[in-house]
Amino acid sequence: MYIDFIYIFSILLGTFGTTEIVVIVILALLLFGGKKIPELMKGLGTGLKEFKKASETEEKDSETEK
Repeated sequence: MYIDFIYIFSILLGTFGTTEIVVIVILALLLFGGKKIPELMKGLGTGLKEFKKASETEEKDSETEK
């Protein structure tokens, strides 16, 4: 049986409330420390930017092939 992981992921994200998000942030601070989190977020932002750029390039390439 095929399970759509994007659907399950969206359901899980929809169930997070304010309390859960606060707990996750506190745990992240405890695990990584205040100095490491900005570095992690910078790396995440850079990765997302590269992914978006690559997907836009791929989309433009597929349009020119048609």
